[in-house]
Amino acid sequence: MEESEPLLAGRSEERRPKSHCRWSTNSPGSKEVEDFRRRLKYFFMNPCEKYRARGQKPWKLMLQILKIIIITVQLVSFGLSNEMMVTFKEENLMTFRHLFLQGYKDHWQGSYALYTKTDVYHIYYIINRYTNLQNLTVGNLAYERVDGKYTPLTICQVFYRNSSIDPGTDTFDIDPHIDQECMSIYPAKSLHNGSLAAHKNFSLDFKRLLSVNVFLTLKTINLQTVRHHELPDCYDFHIKIVFDNRAHSGKINTYVQSHVRFYECRDWNMEGSYGKINYLYLSFDSAVILACFTSLILCMRSVISGVQLQFEFNIFFHAYYNKIVTWSDRMEFVNGWYILIIVSDTLTIVGSVLKIGIQTKFLNNYDVCSILLGTATMLVWIGVIRYLGYFKKYNILILTLRAAFPNVIRFCCCAVMIYLGYCFCGWIVLGPYHDKFRTLDKVTECLFCLINGDDVYATFTKMKDKSFIVWLFSQLYLYSFTSLFIYMVLSLFIALITDTYETIKHCQKDKEQVSELYAFIAECRDQPESGRYQTDVEPSACCVSPCCCFG
Repeated sequence: MEESEPLLAGRSEERRPKSHCRWSTNSPGSKEVEDFRRRLKYFFMNPCEKYRARGQKPWKLMLQILKIIIITVQLVSFGLSNEMMVTFKEENLMTFRHLFLQGYKDHWQGSYALYTKTDVYHIYYIINRYTNLQNLTVGNLAYERVDGKYTPLTICQVFYRNSSIDPGTDTFDIDPHIDQECMSIYPAKSLHNGSLAAHKNFSLDFKRLLSVNVFLTLKTINLQTVRHHELPDCYDFHIKIVFDNRAHSGKINTYVQSHVRFYECRDWNMEGSYGKINYLYLSFDSAVILACFTSLILCMRSVISGVQLQFEFNIFFHAYYNKIVTWSDRMEFVNGWYILIIVSDTLTIVGSVLKIGIQTKFLNNYDVCSILLGTATMLVWIGVIRYLGYFKKYNILILTLRAAFPNVIRFCCCAVMIYLGYCFCGWIVLGPYHDKFRTLDKVTECLFCLINGDDVYATFTKMKDKSFIVWLFSQLYLYSFTSLFIYMVLSLFIALITDTYETIKHCQKDKEQVSELYAFIAECRDQPESGRYQTDVEPSACCVSPCCCFG
């Protein structure tokens, strides 16, 4: 049984056999017209009305309700697993920072940086910590082996090929070509500061040094999944410690990066029924894919049926009333909720396939899977508004959004032009003096926060210590932006939505017909319980092809 929206809020469809006969040329009150009007009315009925009209159960409605439940359960299950994985990665990354960066603290307000040559040579500290890792760490960390051999810690320094710099005489001579030198340290070797420099001839020319990169790989096992009845995964952490000296400003920013690969452990043994639970997860994901695929087929068929009925109505109106159906009336046959469900089902199917790949350890792209499943679940829950729309008091939100959407888009296009102008201006003028305007993406974020009243005072006061002309410009810039967008643009935006709401509310109160389509359907007085919808329209009364009407 197909489902639909109420008369003013949505659409549905009706399965009808194609006819191969000609429309009669009787008056608009003929049986053919009444049958077609009844057919249109049935098309726009909601599932409950269709059930009363023909007694067929609303299978599609029940399938959508089932989807809401199982997709939400799937997302919660994946979210808990994803949360454990992300927490494990972040805590290990913090561990590596404390292990390999000398004197590292949890820097929440600034980055870890080095300022003296002695500090930079604490690369030796990293090597000693790496070679003595097993005696230091409290975690389950181990060195990586390839073909029975340990993979080394690799130190690479990147520098200009030649350089001669003398700031005192304002002279320099630089060959901009970049060279790289690397050396490897194996875990089995214990090298000290002096022996390392002598043995490897390791030295840094800070005048032409661009960066020093330290590469190492460590292995571990995530055991916290056991508490959630999941098999533990084995992890490879490919760590990169960067000493960035590209600015040559006397400050060498230092940071730790980590690329993670996880996979199923080679040899494992665990008591209990964890294997069966894993198969239950895979079976559940397969059931989600099957339900979404069924829903996808049904909704695509409904959209196609609606488009076909739209063409029939267009030809019918032209044949009987010699009128052209407006574009808005034609779009009434295209159910936007079905389009939303189709998109949601597609995302869920792809996301579920990726989730199965992650659970079976063939894939490890949590981010893409999270985006697909999260977006799909969001669309599914947004679709719940559709069923609330069957009640007139709840339907006002849907009608307001539909009516206001075109005007909102036009209004936003105009407002974006002004917004971009302020973004470019603030970036080029205030960027050198204010960290919130340092890059273009930061400017857009800062201005959007100002529109919403966030951190306004801090943005103003940050410019007080700058030069007078920059401070004066910043005051004019910030005052004009906040006044324009907070007091004018946002107010107009709210007024636009409010005006649309009042218009819809007024139309509902006066029960005005908004289009010729609904005026035509309203002439059908047959109630769903009347029994007039039990039988299909005779084939002789439903042919609307051009050859039948004009042949």
